[in-house]
Amino acid sequence: MSRVKGGVNSLKNRRNVLRKVKGYRFGRSKKEAAAYEALVHAGKYAFAHRRQKKNDFRRLWNVQIGIALKEKGISYSKFIGAMKKKNILIDRKIMANLAELKIDSFNRLVSEVIK
Repeated sequence: MSRVKGGVNSLKNRRNVLRKVKGYRFGRSKKEAAAYEALVHAGKYAFAHRRQKKNDFRRLWNVQIGIALKEKGISYSKFIGAMKKKNILIDRKIMANLAELKIDSFNRLVSEVIK
């Protein structure tokens, strides 16, 4: 069997890895092994946090709605419970947007749910 030298492929892999870690600090931007490990971890965190981002935004919307409702004298949990009983299906993203930007619409929604 003939000997296969991997110089071209190794250089290509090294170049691609080091290109992706440009801007990383210390040895992670210069040394191939550390750079590859940094890329693997970065990819793992990016994958996990794409899913976590959805939870983070839902939490933010809940807080925004809660603050707007506190001014009206009703708690968040009682409001959501009343909405479910009245079968009003508006998601939290839309409600937070209404509470922040269209206050009169949000007030009408609250009055509709409370009565």
